[in-house]
Amino acid sequence: MSNLVISVLAYLIDKVFGEFKFIKHPIIFVGDLISFFEKKFYKDSILRGLFLVLFILFSVALLSTSIFYLLSLLPFYINIIFTSILASMFIAHKMLHDVVKDILSADNKKEAISMLVSRDTKDMSPSDINKAAIETYAENLSDGVIAPVFYLLLFNLPGIILYKAINTMDSMVGYRNEKYENYGKVAAILDDIVNYLPSRLTAVLIMLVSSKKNIFSFYKDGKKHESPNAGHPITAMALALDIKLGGDTSYFGKIKSKPYFGEGRKEIQDEDVLRALDLLKPF
Repeated sequence: MSNLVISVLAYLIDKVFGEFKFIKHPIIFVGDLISFFEKKFYKDSILRGLFLVLFILFSVALLSTSIFYLLSLLPFYINIIFTSILASMFIAHKMLHDVVKDILSADNKKEAISMLVSRDTKDMSPSDINKAAIETYAENLSDGVIAPVFYLLLFNLPGIILYKAINTMDSMVGYRNEKYENYGKVAAILDDIVNYLPSRLTAVLIMLVSSKKNIFSFYKDGKKHESPNAGHPITAMALALDIKLGGDTSYFGKIKSKPYFGEGRKEIQDEDVLRALDLLKPF
């Protein structure tokens, strides 16, 4: 029961206050640990990447369980409050909502969207920008909101911190390029595993709040994505808004052929971005 209370409170704290900018975000420390290991022990090797994952998991597990234990020594209600505040720092719904919404009012929308995506933005049309914004929002609803709350609910504070550590490893080394193809493979696979259920839960939630009759219809297109997880919330969002997301996209000067997700019009308007952002407004 305490896990449920903490999860709800942490979500609400993030929804109201967002990031506490006067405090150094705990994920920065995780990033520093990853960078430290890479500088000392990097090698183009799957085994060395496995050592990175084990080092980070052990370090973060030790730290998070120690914090969890120390907080448990406090009186029950004070423990709940402090744990909820700390856990809220690993949920990013308000920040995600605000940065995506700010794209619509940005003086230079191409520059604004370039801060959120890895695709080429120079030749993007207004529709392309809106599509990228919605895809980013849908995908990060899983990574930044549903998955952290899911692991907080299951495993309390150590669960959400460990999840974010895994997610951070993937974002730093989980790339298919010359440097990280081998070194980041274990981190990328582990991230896929821990996001398997949350990504599908995110898609189901989107289908439910948009009152779709077949709440699992996202799976047909969602499984076409090269990621085993990202396609499901993206497809669910496309179906909820009656638009098509995906399609051929330019990365590093080359067009990458991607499937379409969802059914509807390809021209994406500002209003579609606002509708996406409003889907979870009741929560």
